[in-house]
Amino acid sequence: MPEQPYEPEGAIASTGMGGAMDLATSEASTLEKTPGGPEGTGPQEKPRSLWSDAWRDLRRNPVFIISALVILFLVFISLWPSLIASQNPLNCNLAKAQEGSQPGHPFGFDGQGCDVYTRTVYGTRVSITVGVCATLGVAILGSVLGGLAGFFGGMWDAILSRITDIFFAIPVVLGGLVLLSVVTSNTVWPVIGFMVLLGWPQISRIARGSVITTKQNDYVQAARALGASHSRLLLRHITPNAVAPVIVVATIALGTYIALEATLSYLGVGLKPPTVSWGIDISAASAYIRQAPHMLLWPAGALAITVLAFIMLGDAVRDALDPKLR
Repeated sequence: MPEQPYEPEGAIASTGMGGAMDLATSEASTLEKTPGGPEGTGPQEKPRSLWSDAWRDLRRNPVFIISALVILFLVFISLWPSLIASQNPLNCNLAKAQEGSQPGHPFGFDGQGCDVYTRTVYGTRVSITVGVCATLGVAILGSVLGGLAGFFGGMWDAILSRITDIFFAIPVVLGGLVLLSVVTSNTVWPVIGFMVLLGWPQISRIARGSVITTKQNDYVQAARALGASHSRLLLRHITPNAVAPVIVVATIALGTYIALEATLSYLGVGLKPPTVSWGIDISAASAYIRQAPHMLLWPAGALAITVLAFIMLGDAVRDALDPKLR
């Protein structure tokens, strides 16, 4: 009867230094399947970009989750306010002026007998519209001017720096009182245009500094040495790596623009009736704060929650995009 061959329980693997070591069969098979060979380097993890790391951190941040849910709810009611407020915000009954909460009217009535709940809901649309449009305008204009100044430098950079210094010297509220006092339009566009006019220098200065820092990196210098054009350098190499600070500042500034619109409307130079705005309602309710505080409480509370949500979102985005905070 032929003798059965001996099957070893282990395997011999080279140590890479001229020696050998005994391995269990399972360990030997693991090494064979592991990328990198007997060195045991293991599977190489795919490198992540700044944006993927930021998104991973944001998903784990409760501040981001709470603020994002609040903002999504505000956007929803600004697009479809009639889904949660069935009445017309301009239908008023003077017989119910300054009355408190009643069935079907949880927030009571204002000085004109209008439903405070309905006006608070419909006021969200104006605030979100002004905040988003002003932020987009400021971000686009400031990023383009500041990015070009930081990239080309020279006389263009010097001229833009002096222009931004002039705009920084203009007080925002005082400038709004002067510029918007001559406007007779009841739309939101004059207010948005004013915010873009005085808001772009801040974004421009941030974009300029970020582009100057980014264009000194080795990969940009290598692309330039290989003959990449200015447009390719800006669009493919510099902009994706320099836009993070702009996004952070713009997100925080969005809440500031909403508060600025309410301030200008409160002072009587922003939006005007019959436009439904939190600032207009706060201004009308300030004269009755002792007799009917509910008229002021609800629109002011909605304004505070909205501004706080955007500021919290901006802080969370800043923490996720800033490598120094990791």
